Amino acid sequence: MARHFSVDPVDATFGAVIRGIRLRGLDDATWRDLHAVWLDYALLVFPDQHLTRDEQIAFAKRFGPLEFDMIAISNVKSDGSLREEEKNDDVMKILKGNMGWHADSTYMPVQAKGAVFCAEVVPSVGGHTGWADMRAAYDALDDDRRAKVEALSAFHSLHYSQSKLGHQTKQQDGEYNGYGLHEGPVPRRPLVKVHPETGRKSLLIGRHAHNIPGMDRDESERFLEDLVTFACQPPRIYHHDWAPGDAVIWDNRCLLHRATPWDMKQPRVMWHSRIAGDSVSEAALA
Repeated sequence: MARHFSVDPVDATFGAVIRGIRLRGLDDATWRDLHAVWLDYALLVFPDQHLTRDEQIAFAKRFGPLEFDMIAISNVKSDGSLREEEKNDDVMKILKGNMGWHADSTYMPVQAKGAVFCAEVVPSVGGHTGWADMRAAYDALDDDRRAKVEALSAFHSLHYSQSKLGHQTKQQDGEYNGYGLHEGPVPRRPLVKVHPETGRKSLLIGRHAHNIPGMDRDESERFLEDLVTFACQPPRIYHHDWAPGDAVIWDNRCLLHRATPWDMKQPRVMWHSRIAGDSVSEAALA
């Protein structure tokens, strides 16, 4: 049966723009077609959707239970004023941290499955979101490097990644809700992840990864930084220039992502719904 929407691949090893579809009120047959395309492309971009909060949450829930329904990723406070870069503001520190390549919730006991992200207010320049294909990155490794990473794991921590920016994560200013800045065991994850639905292997790296067992800290840091630099290069990256009303969904099990800088004197308001990972396939190592 023919699809009732168009699939236009972006100029990368992954990702597609989907047109001819409205995400509100999808019928089951169209959703099944869309889900199959998502597993193939890992990132789907839907221009001009203008979803309400409830519609975004309902769409995200088609892909599984949510880790959380919705949060604002924004430099705008609840009273409408802009956050100031020079202030000791935990939210701004998290926004700056998110400009490094990462996967969501690798610092939690269960890594997220994916996310739906929608644009409400965008700056005139910058503030893009980039994604990087860790399936293609794994495939591009030479044989020696692939054999090495297959045998390695790393710990993942938001405390670690934010501390590299000078963020004293245990001294919160009270505005950030502290998600991911919990105490307790630090999850350890293999550097190579097998996708539970497609069976494809991908690199599981990014800014939260650190302290590879069997390496000293400096060697581990250099090794992981070199992997990110190698992995996050064309044709394995795509940066989306947002327009208000755009919606995307990405597969957090095989992509990294990041925000790009913008003039913080301009508002940027994005809405994030995070899809929970499977408690078996996305669990940290024992």
